[in-house]
Amino acid sequence: MGTIKRYLFLLLPLFVFACKSNQPKGDLIYFGGDIITMEDAFPQVEALVLKDGKIIFVGSQQKANTYIGDNTQQIDLKGKTLLPGFIDAHGHITSRAGMEQAIDLSPSPYGTVNSIPDLQKALTTVIQQMKPGSSVPILGNGYDDAIMVEHRHPTRVELDAVSTTNPIIVIHASGHASVVNSAMLTLLGIAENAKDPEGGHYGRTSDHRLNGKLEENASFAALVKLTEMMPKPKSIKNELSQSLKDFIKAQDEWLSYGQTTICDGRSMGVSVGLLKEAAAKNLLKADVVYFPDFEANKADWEFFRPNYMKYEKRLKFGGFKFSDDGSPQGKTAWLTQPYLIPPEGQSADYKGFPIFSDETLYNDLKTVFSNHITAQLHVNGDAAIDQALRVIGRLKEEGIYKPELRATLIHVQNSRPDHIAKVKEIGVIPSYFSAHVYLWGDWHYRSVFGPKRAAFISPAQSAKKAGILFTIHHDSPVTPPDLLTGVYAAVNRTTRSGMVLGPDERIDVIDALKAITINAAYQYQEEKSKGSLKEGKLADLVILDKNPLTIESQKLKDIKVLETIKEGVTVFRRE
Repeated sequence: MGTIKRYLFLLLPLFVFACKSNQPKGDLIYFGGDIITMEDAFPQVEALVLKDGKIIFVGSQQKANTYIGDNTQQIDLKGKTLLPGFIDAHGHITSRAGMEQAIDLSPSPYGTVNSIPDLQKALTTVIQQMKPGSSVPILGNGYDDAIMVEHRHPTRVELDAVSTTNPIIVIHASGHASVVNSAMLTLLGIAENAKDPEGGHYGRTSDHRLNGKLEENASFAALVKLTEMMPKPKSIKNELSQSLKDFIKAQDEWLSYGQTTICDGRSMGVSVGLLKEAAAKNLLKADVVYFPDFEANKADWEFFRPNYMKYEKRLKFGGFKFSDDGSPQGKTAWLTQPYLIPPEGQSADYKGFPIFSDETLYNDLKTVFSNHITAQLHVNGDAAIDQALRVIGRLKEEGIYKPELRATLIHVQNSRPDHIAKVKEIGVIPSYFSAHVYLWGDWHYRSVFGPKRAAFISPAQSAKKAGILFTIHHDSPVTPPDLLTGVYAAVNRTTRSGMVLGPDERIDVIDALKAITINAAYQYQEEKSKGSLKEGKLADLVILDKNPLTIESQKLKDIKVLETIKEGVTVFRRE
């Protein structure tokens, strides 16, 4: 052996030792289970190493062991499954927080109110617990005419039967309608001859009397006014307000479903202040992305601009929200063809209604996009989808909208096949509320759309074939913040009755998982730091009791979240 070679050979052990000594040691190492990365280049690995809230190694357990130091915590998954933390592509956490004190009127599978008598009983039970003669307003949330046996909304008369002294308002599961009793109409100052507000509607009986139903802006205005009228609880020094306590409870619910990034999809009224207060008090355990309602903040929209796409104490302004129409299951979504069975009081040619004119939406989106801010657009009916694509397409032709803004079409329920090519051409992201297939698929099939239109709701497979990146959301509090039920629905497209609705639109499990992880990170312009298990990304993780890629697809909605980890810190653990 030559002198130089011999010298290098002798130094080699020292060189190896030096390399090993310079290698950082991990804070935590996960191994012993299925680790799904969402990275096509290495879809599944043996081990994951974390340090300072970030991922520093993804790969074999043998190599991961070289990161073990004196203080490294080694976590054996014991056969459980580790994935990137789920990302809430569209929900309403402040709305959920605001409903924490409301009476739960949810039907099965999440509640027990499956008829109008059930609803009346739930309200009566609460009123009976009050002091005699109390006239405190009563708020109920989550009733669903699509599921209740009567398949209709309760009426003013039926709520009057519960109480004529307590003002009552019950909110539809969709959040796009409510019903009030006579005492609440009086409290809100809504007269029998009240005219419909722009973008809203008052339901009436055949003799033109108010039947208590409030739709869209009529309902939203009533809730805002009621909130303003309610007495504010006295604050106690060094104690959290009830609103913050309710927010923490809602946040814990999101965490229990594995989400490490949370959305507030239509921040209105006091919601923005609540989020900012929660952030200032360091109460945010997950990242929260909020989208103020543009119409509600049009006069001072520039107030939000300095904080665009910047996290401050886990809170980020992610763009503006536009609500272009209503709810398909509530039959207020804006369609091009009539509803299969029109809602009570409407004619056979009823197609729902828009919230904005084209010109209003054009001018507002022009303001937002020309300032390089993105938007989420609530579009359920195909007429609303047409409007959004028409307006954004016009802005793109004018050079104002650029696909890199990643504007998102929310829900996109009553989509048509011809929409797919337009979505791709314009460069927007569809975010599907795929749980509709499971929860309301039967209702859409027999009452809302009919078989043909219902089979194409949430057309994720068509989007995939066209090369369109899409996400899946839960729209909580319309449903609990449960993304795995959305995955189940997108994969199986099985309704409550067991019917397969639109089998051609079923997608693979991995594609559904990407829709709630890496794709959702892309939607939020955070794909470089979130959404997959890759070196350099945040250690946002979720541990499941079963591997969604290997269990029977019909059991996907039964998977339990065991632990949720935000930047290496456990923020939820199931007992």
